[in-house]
Amino acid sequence: MLNRLYQRAIQLAGSRFATIWLACIAFAEASFFPIPPDILLCPMILAKREKAWYYATICTIFSVLGGLLGWVIGAFLLEYLAMPIVHFYHAEQQLINLQEKFNAYGVWIILIKGLTPIPYKFVTIASGAAHFSLVPFMIASLVTRGVRFFAEAALLYKFGPPIQDFVEKRMIWVATAFCILLLGGLLAFKYI
Repeated sequence: MLNRLYQRAIQLAGSRFATIWLACIAFAEASFFPIPPDILLCPMILAKREKAWYYATICTIFSVLGGLLGWVIGAFLLEYLAMPIVHFYHAEQQLINLQEKFNAYGVWIILIKGLTPIPYKFVTIASGAAHFSLVPFMIASLVTRGVRFFAEAALLYKFGPPIQDFVEKRMIWVATAFCILLLGGLLAFKYI
């Protein structure tokens, strides 16, 4: 079943609408959606390695724009939009902790946490809730999201066929590792 899903993802990644979906997922993940854009970015690069930098650029730009929406949600719509997201993840204390850390460490929170498996939406919403200055927030988001997506693109561009071969031969292990990283990011966020 995983092999069929993987092959379907590779086919979709090569479709003419894949870039639109990548932009939508990158935007949504930075503000409210639980699935990271890497799930589509990686197969897209494996399907068309010559477009690795283009895909990383799309992912970065739309992730930063989605982060702006997350910041707005945190700054102006905390009670109405952000708190249901925070409650869904049982992350009330983590939001308070992040707000306090923004006051103490500012831009370093964005730079460090934007590279980790911690869902980026928590960083963006907490930035807005702490009323962290918008310009440094956007610059730090651009840097941290760009580093993450361009590093993935570089690795997949350089080692694409061996990585694809590895994934296809060890699908269950790769899927398990991905789930562990995603859950680990959520747990790490819980104990910030």
